[in-house]
Amino acid sequence: MNKEMMRAILDTIEAYPTIFLFRHARMDGDCAGASKGLKEMLRASYPDKTVLLVDAQQSDFLAFLGPDDDPVPDEAYQDALAIVVDTADRERISNQKYALCREIIKIDHHIEMDVYGDLNWVEPERSAVCEMIAELYWENRDRLVMTREAATYIYLGMVTDSGRFRYGGVNGDTLRLAGMLLDQGIDTETLYANLYLHSYETLKFRACVYERMERTEHGVAYIYVSREMQRTFGLNFEAASNVISYLENIRGCLCWLAFIETDPPEEGIRVRLRSRFMTVDKIANLHHGGGHANASGATVYSRAEMQALIREADEAARDYKETNTGWM
Repeated sequence: MNKEMMRAILDTIEAYPTIFLFRHARMDGDCAGASKGLKEMLRASYPDKTVLLVDAQQSDFLAFLGPDDDPVPDEAYQDALAIVVDTADRERISNQKYALCREIIKIDHHIEMDVYGDLNWVEPERSAVCEMIAELYWENRDRLVMTREAATYIYLGMVTDSGRFRYGGVNGDTLRLAGMLLDQGIDTETLYANLYLHSYETLKFRACVYERMERTEHGVAYIYVSREMQRTFGLNFEAASNVISYLENIRGCLCWLAFIETDPPEEGIRVRLRSRFMTVDKIANLHHGGGHANASGATVYSRAEMQALIREADEAARDYKETNTGWM
């Protein structure tokens, strides 16, 4: 907990009449929840300020959250404060107009890669940036207002990025903050239905994945999702990328990988890397990527490079199993 940094962030927020929220490209639940939740919280806390979230990139999975704000002229950014959430490096910020703002606050829980903010609040041990936003409110509730809408967004980010409170980084404080948000009257039944109900076509795709998945000698499960497979099941890239979650419950597989062909092909093959017990971020770093210890992304540009990544993951799994006990 960094109370001094939180106070500095709020002091800076209070000094600006106009504030823009920014998040990473290819949005997920945490960056969507943090950006939308913080926007609603700041609007409720400072009704005289202009607080905007302008982002052309959207997500079918998170479409139920509603649209963001309409685009504004570049001049609107120039005397404003930028708050960038859940984004380790500046190249991944979805709306690059953040650079037009006078001052930048970075709030992130990834391993620090790029110190691009004037204020940088980075805590890699956190389960989600939304957990940090929840604590920002709780520790400064004499200055901030939490609404049910803001709480819903923030809770969504905590639930999704923590794997429903199962991943590393979850502790008692995480659950206490989640409980505080639930006390705001969140409609969890509707929220979970939007997040976790699947279409018939999605379940057929999942069955295909289980038929085609493979496993290495030392327990790395992996699947290759070709463009043809994506067309067959009517998947966009986002839906195809969700395949990584289908492989997470295989006993003895400490690491699982999803390779997703892109269109156009020259953008490479996107890789999702996940693990339990062992870490995968260093493998991702070798292939144009990075992220968390147990959840990272990368890009490979040939089948040969894909096979090299699989071998590296298999070697890492072997080394972990040979030197540790208690894994499953």
